Amino acid sequence: MRNVCLSILSAAAVFGLTAVSMVNADVPPASNIPAYTADGGLQPQPLANYRTWIFLSSGVDMRYSKEGSAMSSSVFDNVFVNPEAYQAFLETGTWPEQTMLVLEVRQGTSKGSINQHGSYQNDSKLGLEVHVKDSKRFPSTGWAFFDVAENGSGRLLPMTEDCYSCHRDHAAVDTTFVQFYPTLLGLAEKKGTLSAAYRAEQAAPAKK
Repeated sequence: MRNVCLSILSAAAVFGLTAVSMVNADVPPASNIPAYTADGGLQPQPLANYRTWIFLSSGVDMRYSKEGSAMSSSVFDNVFVNPEAYQAFLETGTWPEQTMLVLEVRQGTSKGSINQHGSYQNDSKLGLEVHVKDSKRFPSTGWAFFDVAENGSGRLLPMTEDCYSCHRDHAAVDTTFVQFYPTLLGLAEKKGTLSAAYRAEQAAPAKK
């Protein structure tokens, strides 16, 4: 499993969900609310239908360091968010409590069917990672990362993992990488919810 940092990601479209406008964003359906195990993990049930949630973006071969990848083929990241959180973001420019951002990692391939150039995703899922907003449960950070196993249960990653500091220091909105969601970044800018750290990073090149 790659380092969990809901990296999320580069160019792709965000699709609206017409029925979401009928849902109270403050009270998500029970199936879309994070639920926890006795040992602090994430229960499988809330993630059972994540592929029916709002698709935010996809990235390919993204890395946050200059070191090269040892992968022999491309890796794709797909990002989904529970519909209620997406609707709330459209209204406020930030994420509500009970937000769940899912990063699905899939193997890429270049040979198949009529494809002659470039890469596409195949059916090999390499991993699943979840970023959950629950300030009552995680008061020090407001969010937590979970590494999801094949059985669907999520293992809570310790707050000492690099992903927490990376998101704190570089994320565009509320410790999430909205800068990689092309149709949400502009909305956050209009709503005035971009983080000070992200704005400082964007301004830094202009000073050189």
